[in-house]
Amino acid sequence: MSGIVVGTDGSEGARAAVLEAARLAKGMQLRMVVVSAYGPSAMATMSPEAAAFTTDDGRDAAEQALRLATEDLQASGIEHETRCVCGGAAESLVDVAKLEQADTIVVGSRGMRGARRLLGSVPNAVSHRAPCSVFIVRTD
Repeated sequence: MSGIVVGTDGSEGARAAVLEAARLAKGMQLRMVVVSAYGPSAMATMSPEAAAFTTDDGRDAAEQALRLATEDLQASGIEHETRCVCGGAAESLVDVAKLEQADTIVVGSRGMRGARRLLGSVPNAVSHRAPCSVFIVRTD
């Protein structure tokens, strides 16, 4: 595949990243894979909006995030698939990008400022481990 992998946790910032990824995919005629992670390590990076859907291991929240992204993408006519992955958010994005042989990973900038930046963030971890280019969308 030549395409774009984008992560979502259902937050407004993640929605901005999904919409920006859709704009890029449409302009470059690429398909998209939208990823949402769940499990203990994914829940640690969840936004307050996403946490509202969380039960047990967070799978319900991840599936809800994918449904929200799918609604946006269907409206724009972008070819896409979704992946609900058990694992940490950054690791899941990198793993799916490797599996799909993606050209680009798109993530929101949440966690790139303040104490979270020092402690680590999804965009930071993805940018250091990605097998492809990373596009960080300013979301805050």
